[in-house]
Amino acid sequence: MTPGPPRITTVAQDALACRADALVLPVTEGGRLLPEPARAVDTALAGGMTTAIRRSAFRGKLSERLLLHPMGRLAVEQLLLVGLGKASEITPDRVRLVTAEALRHLRAIRARTVAIAVHDAIWGPLGSETVAQAISEGALLGLYRFDLYRGKQNRDRSPEIESLALHCPDRGAARAMRHGIVVGGVLAKATNLARDLINEPANILTPAELAARAKRVARRYGLSARVLDRGAMRRLGMRALLGVAQGSANPPQLIILRHRGTDDPGKPALVLVGKGVTFDAGGISIKASEGMETMKGDMGGAAAVIGAMAGIAALRVPLHVAAVIPAVENMPSGTAQRPGDIVRAMDGTTIEVINTDAEGRLILADAFCYAGRLGAKRLVDVATLTGGVVVALGSIRTGFFSNDRALAERVLAAGEAAGEKLWELPLDDEYEELLKSDCADLKNTGGGKKAPAIGAARFLKHFVGDTSWVHLDIQGTSLQEQEHGYQPKGATGVMTRTLIHLALNLAQNASGGTRNRSW
Repeated sequence: MTPGPPRITTVAQDALACRADALVLPVTEGGRLLPEPARAVDTALAGGMTTAIRRSAFRGKLSERLLLHPMGRLAVEQLLLVGLGKASEITPDRVRLVTAEALRHLRAIRARTVAIAVHDAIWGPLGSETVAQAISEGALLGLYRFDLYRGKQNRDRSPEIESLALHCPDRGAARAMRHGIVVGGVLAKATNLARDLINEPANILTPAELAARAKRVARRYGLSARVLDRGAMRRLGMRALLGVAQGSANPPQLIILRHRGTDDPGKPALVLVGKGVTFDAGGISIKASEGMETMKGDMGGAAAVIGAMAGIAALRVPLHVAAVIPAVENMPSGTAQRPGDIVRAMDGTTIEVINTDAEGRLILADAFCYAGRLGAKRLVDVATLTGGVVVALGSIRTGFFSNDRALAERVLAAGEAAGEKLWELPLDDEYEELLKSDCADLKNTGGGKKAPAIGAARFLKHFVGDTSWVHLDIQGTSLQEQEHGYQPKGATGVMTRTLIHLALNLAQNASGGTRNRSW
């Protein structure tokens, strides 16, 4: 959890005038060794920075850092040079990464107030507002910590950075940066909300608690919220979802959130569906014990969707967006469903359960049917669904599938804007053979090790109908084993920012490309 994120501001003055514990100077590789404003700082240090750079062979390579001590010649105690890499290769994601690593470095040496020099000549093709947004995201994402359950003696004792000031001598650019800071802050806070949910232990974050927290988010951001209990789902015929839930003492919940960003009371332009298995033991097809503790994060899709809805509402995106989140536990017990059972989904499709650990697609099937009742024009689901996508793509890219080229291109563009890498996988009709059952309309898994991620996506496609659809399989990207850049060890909150960018893109397109400054 992020206790007290830093306050981020802009200051329309040169970096030489800043007063802080530390000053960050970004430096590009391969250009002038000391572009402005670093040259002015070096002059104040009587050339000491140039000497230190030469001695340490600092060249401004990406993520390279050099910490200097001004020794009273500046109104800061520490001076941190950070490498941006080649100017022609600077992207918003590189700015996020460098900012996060620089601020964690300064937090570790107990800096509380930090300034960063922002000057147009440093950032290559990026504008001031884009740079400010990336810095804001990188700072808030990179400084994230979850230590809610650690005693004081076991917590990271380095103090939080309290403030980050972006110093820019150009007043017009400084004004433009304020908007970028606000948008970046919303995107990062939405992602950190998702991270908090994923990092919670499963004995705390049950389906009922996930629903309670979704309601809390709705109240805070002005969303409408509705939660269906087991009885309501039974009346709707959601036997696929209920079959997964029947092995647990914790009852299932179906969470529905709405953001009415326009006066149009009609059908939502976008429905987001997030898989919410708050703990997945595998059911009767129980998982191996090694690594099972990470299955508290099998609701990473639900967390991303809740975070995205918070961000969409906070930015007042003028688009009608709904979210459907099926929340269950998948546990083995005397009441759990068995391999060989046949369940009927909300739309009447019968499903033979081959493996009870292929539960995500079962609960998503009924969630898709419910989304269809809402009249969704576009449907995007996020799910920690298959180990197969990890084998294919590792932890670098999220695999995705789509039945609509235009929506797929929009999701790809949203992922690029967020710095969340995607890779499209096929949905060829020939893969339908994996789902043929001898005794039901479908089976929930088949083919053994053959194309498991594609088989799962083909299964989901049966419940989409004619709706434009994208399926995001985040099994490999939802958790990270090591801290890197602005991604912490543990929950990443991946796809939260991509979904927000998608909503922004759709809203801008709906308004004829006119940008709403409230974004």
